[in-house]
Amino acid sequence: MHYRDAVIWEKSMQLAETACREAAGLPREERFGMRAQITRAAVSVPSNIAEGWSRESRKEKAQFMAIAHGSLAELHTQLLLCVRIGWLEDDDMRPAFALIDEISRMLTVLRRRMRS
Repeated sequence: MHYRDAVIWEKSMQLAETACREAAGLPREERFGMRAQITRAAVSVPSNIAEGWSRESRKEKAQFMAIAHGSLAELHTQLLLCVRIGWLEDDDMRPAFALIDEISRMLTVLRRRMRS
């Protein structure tokens, strides 16, 4: 199966689109700060899933899924901080937070399967 057919990749692409759109609304002075961090972390999730999916060895696949999982946690933290600061509205971020939770659970299952 191609990574583009994987549900986890599609959901992570949806999350990246949402996060990048939300980041565009952050204060202008955050263009090279939080906004850039959010964009990098958001893009890293589906990118590492795709790269891991394309690797041949289980060890390499697992490594890229671990990186994707770390980027997902980083993105979640950054979005939560933006809500706490008041740059983003909690209600607006609920769909993104739900996707983060779902993708995290999916990555956990994938990574466990790769270890066994």
